[in-house]
Amino acid sequence: MKTLVLGATDNPDRYAYRAVHSLKRHGHEVVPVGIRKGQVAGLDIHTDRPQETDIDTVTLYVGPQNQPGWYDYILNLKPRRIIFNPGTENPELEQKAQAQGIQTEEACTLVMLSVGQYEK
Repeated sequence: MKTLVLGATDNPDRYAYRAVHSLKRHGHEVVPVGIRKGQVAGLDIHTDRPQETDIDTVTLYVGPQNQPGWYDYILNLKPRRIIFNPGTENPELEQKAQAQGIQTEEACTLVMLSVGQYEK
């Protein structure tokens, strides 16, 4: 499964950093997208909006106040689901996604991976 991590960073103190590492450890292909260039888990952080295909999951590490500029990009990726990690919950984006048949979950990617619920 390919996961796009929106809000990726090379800062080891951030949850997005930990999520990229954990996703890779669990065998997932990861596309890190952030606002600053850098590397995380040996991957370059994209600062553009890469036109990826076959994205299963978008996991958000961007606060709701910074999400509107990403709506079209996220929805046009046509992921199977969007995970709203703690602090990223956004009813407006959830409604837009659900209207397009995209599953939404308010959950923690790190917890889902650690308890074996990520793949569901």
